[in-house]
Amino acid sequence: CRLAGFHGNERRGRWGPVGPRPPLAAMFADRTVPGAEVASLWRSSRSALCQPKSCQTGKISTTEAAVQLHTSQDASVQTDQSKDAVQDFQQEVQVDYTSLLSFLQRVEDAVIKELNKNWKSHAFDGFEVNWVDQNETVLCLHTLSYPEAQGQNLQVTSLSWNATGSVVACSYGRLDGEDRSTEKSYICTWNLDRRGLNPQRPDLVVDVPSSVMCVAFHPSQPALIAGGLFSGELVVWDTSRTEDPVVWRTGMTGDTHTDPVYQVDWLPDAKRRNHHRLLSVSTDGKILVWREERDGRLALAEGFAVVAQQVPHRTQLKKLAWGEVAVGVTSLSFSHFDPRVFVVGVEGGYPLKCSTAAETPALHRTGSSVSLRAPVELAFSPHGGPVYSVSCSPFHRQVLNLFLSCGTDGQVHLHSLLQTQPLLSLQLSQKYLFCVRWSPVRPLVFAAASGEGNECSCLTGDVHLFDFERSSQKPALSIKQAGGDHPVYCLEFNTKQTQLLAAGDAAGTVRVWQLSSDFTEQGPREMNQLEQLASEITD
Repeated sequence: CRLAGFHGNERRGRWGPVGPRPPLAAMFADRTVPGAEVASLWRSSRSALCQPKSCQTGKISTTEAAVQLHTSQDASVQTDQSKDAVQDFQQEVQVDYTSLLSFLQRVEDAVIKELNKNWKSHAFDGFEVNWVDQNETVLCLHTLSYPEAQGQNLQVTSLSWNATGSVVACSYGRLDGEDRSTEKSYICTWNLDRRGLNPQRPDLVVDVPSSVMCVAFHPSQPALIAGGLFSGELVVWDTSRTEDPVVWRTGMTGDTHTDPVYQVDWLPDAKRRNHHRLLSVSTDGKILVWREERDGRLALAEGFAVVAQQVPHRTQLKKLAWGEVAVGVTSLSFSHFDPRVFVVGVEGGYPLKCSTAAETPALHRTGSSVSLRAPVELAFSPHGGPVYSVSCSPFHRQVLNLFLSCGTDGQVHLHSLLQTQPLLSLQLSQKYLFCVRWSPVRPLVFAAASGEGNECSCLTGDVHLFDFERSSQKPALSIKQAGGDHPVYCLEFNTKQTQLLAAGDAAGTVRVWQLSSDFTEQGPREMNQLEQLASEITD
């Protein structure tokens, strides 16, 4: 209300005066009244809607993938250049050919003299540029196994790398001498370059109705692999086939071995270029060469037999059904210098030099479809027990022709094909030595596989790496392959990926070792060092 609208003590209503006005003191007096509260309905309604929540995105899935182009093409890019620019450049380049010719004539004699001096120099003999990263230690890259074979207590009897060096194969069987001709066994392969490699799940498993004693990949066809069985039969499988991988087999005929086959090898066919024949070795004394037939058979092409009249009398002999006497052959290695020459190890302890050019008949009543010949030319000084493995040096020189042999006496003998006595005898182990292999890249390095000497021992199987450059008396390194009483039966260098060495043992395990650079890089004049070592030993 507006106070200016009142006059004196008179009150007025809407239509006129309404009576006397009360005093101002009665109208305006100090008074204290209680406070009032007004609840906020908006705030309470908003609070009622608030609920605790968490915010989380959905699970993020990740994956890794590699992209590899199957084809490649090189292309060069050249910017366009105007004719004027080319003409300007050609005008700027001016060569004084008269002075250049005079200079070259003055220095010609000196340059030719220096070039001849460099050509005759031996400063860089044996030197090769190494583009591979240096490895300082020996590492176990893979431990491979097939649980089903291990469940049957099967052993790794043999190993082989395929032609590309990326796939390793092993045969499962038993080497304890019991009859395993009808025992189920396996051949397993692993591709070490494959992404997602499962060490306990082979890429390929081939079921075999007899114990497999040895395997060998074809030298140029990565999918073909040959195997020798306890029953004496030979089989060739094509690992690229998903069903029925058998492509050739000998069957059980009059030509088939009568004892277990302990080694198979592929030999170049002298009559057909880029073809190979299959060679087999058995303790029945026979060395047989097989050819492939179109009907899936392996037919006997030629054969040899090691018989008593060719070896010293102390050799262990086997009486055959037809009255002849044979010597059990356990291993074989061809010379890298002369393809006709090969060395065999026999049960009697002798390494024997043999030749495929031999013409002397061996066994007169064999029942074979071809006549067998006697191949032995020379018997070397024996081991103290059966010879289990021989290996010819891949670094051939006519003056050397070296090979290694090992056996149950725990010794490795270094031989020359030119003399009967060993150049060197190395006692690497008090246990058996089952396998010896010369390095494919270093002339002074070899590897040997060892195991326990009897059933009562509990010694660890070892892989021994020997380097003549470091010592001519003891191994440079001994690797523990496995614990317990499990000998190492076989080992193979990888000739393509030369830093890899595979070893198989009686526990059914294959270990792939990455060798250090010390064992894979050939030093300057290493061949000369090997020749010097052999000469010193001979003298």
